[in-house]
Amino acid sequence: MDLLIERIWPGNRWRNYHYLLACPHTGEALAIDPLDWELCLRTAQTRGWTITQIFNTHEHQDHIGGNEQLRAATGARILAHAAAVGRIPHIDHTLSAGDVIQIGATETLRVLDTPGHTFAHACLLRVGTHPKLFCGDTLFSAGAGNCHNGGDPEALYETFIHQLATLPDDTEVYPGHDYMARNLAFTLDREPGNQAASRQLQAVERLEGLETPVTTLAEERQFNSFFRLQSDEIIEGLKATLPTLSAQPDSKAVFLALRRLRNDW
Repeated sequence: MDLLIERIWPGNRWRNYHYLLACPHTGEALAIDPLDWELCLRTAQTRGWTITQIFNTHEHQDHIGGNEQLRAATGARILAHAAAVGRIPHIDHTLSAGDVIQIGATETLRVLDTPGHTFAHACLLRVGTHPKLFCGDTLFSAGAGNCHNGGDPEALYETFIHQLATLPDDTEVYPGHDYMARNLAFTLDREPGNQAASRQLQAVERLEGLETPVTTLAEERQFNSFFRLQSDEIIEGLKATLPTLSAQPDSKAVFLALRRLRNDW
């Protein structure tokens, strides 16, 4: 049996996703960013799972706000990036790049140190024949995290290029929020000829939450502008929009320009 995944949609104004990851043999579960802790707890109880660990991708309140109540209800230990000490209360176990989180008897996930949205951001990667990336606010479906509250777009670029872009095409993407339709619209604003983005937007523009499909990195490379840094159409459009951009911008300049435009789009 494979890792059990429950994608949870509380329907709040921040459009959060929460996740429960459970061992199929023991029913022990890890809760990821359980802001709506009661919904996470009810879901686990319905599935017959026991939440033993809480993982926070980063320190923002819309990701850690349910920690204390869920810990009180379950006794779960809180796991977070080592740089989040003092930013996330009562961390039981700090994490660094390459660390492994064990869930139950057989399931393991590898920790990725993924700065950019904040400098205390970590993602979890389930490696193997069906890789899965739990990426918080670093990578969204068809988009990238902002850097407004404790982050840096240059660090985010490095995370994209040196970590996310190196993962296998069949890696499934589980982000911290559902912004897919809006992100696809941004891709089409920057790359109007992107047929993959156009088809995907038509498929999802009236969907949200659990209706929104889980994407793979192969799909993201087709319609996520932050992976399409060599696109001639994107580059020419940026040069027309931003006259100060170099005549032959490198990938970093393209990424930073896209992130800057997305901030106000």
